[in-house]
Amino acid sequence: MPQNPASQNEAKRLAGEKAIEFVEDGMVIGVGTGSTVAYFIDALARVKDRIAGAVSSSEQSTQRLRGHGIEVMELNHTGNLALYVDGADECDSYKRLIKGGGAALTREKVIAEASKTFICIIDPAKQVPVLGEFPLPVEVIPMARSLVAREILTMTGGQPVWRDGVVTDNGNWILDIHGLAITDPVGMERELSLIPGVVTVGLFARRPADVVIVGGEPPRVL
Repeated sequence: MPQNPASQNEAKRLAGEKAIEFVEDGMVIGVGTGSTVAYFIDALARVKDRIAGAVSSSEQSTQRLRGHGIEVMELNHTGNLALYVDGADECDSYKRLIKGGGAALTREKVIAEASKTFICIIDPAKQVPVLGEFPLPVEVIPMARSLVAREILTMTGGQPVWRDGVVTDNGNWILDIHGLAITDPVGMERELSLIPGVVTVGLFARRPADVVIVGGEPPRVL
């Protein structure tokens, strides 16, 4: 049964605040994007004097962090991170994810790769037995949109739909693949990534989350 918006927002808030327990003094925190992460940023602001700063996955999160007086740093300058906190559009029982509903998947994947511990914060509605009910985002360079869409249709049988009007922070476009049941997320992530013109695939399976926090009363840590 779907959650009502109020209870879903409360679950997101509880998940975001629970993640603060993993923040240690002096850390530079990798920060993702989305409505659940916004609650984490607000909670992080209450302990900002304990941390060295943050690396942000999107302009949206950067603005929110700076609005709270949290220094936003460049990954090229910080090196690898101890902790990354982000949300997801779907999460299976193996902590593999679909991400990219907010079109920040490329930077999110880069930060996840650079982080020792990746914590995914979600509300219960994001848990699924098989990934794919949420359309899979794929970031593509604009000139390759049609080529990539044809290749994806042939390769997966899924239906690629251009997210018209959306431009990523990297200046690229998004294709959302509908109608998938992803039984081999690692394999699909690898194969789609090889298509010329694909920048990033919104499957986080090769590098899944290390910890998943499911919002609730109380939150569950998986």
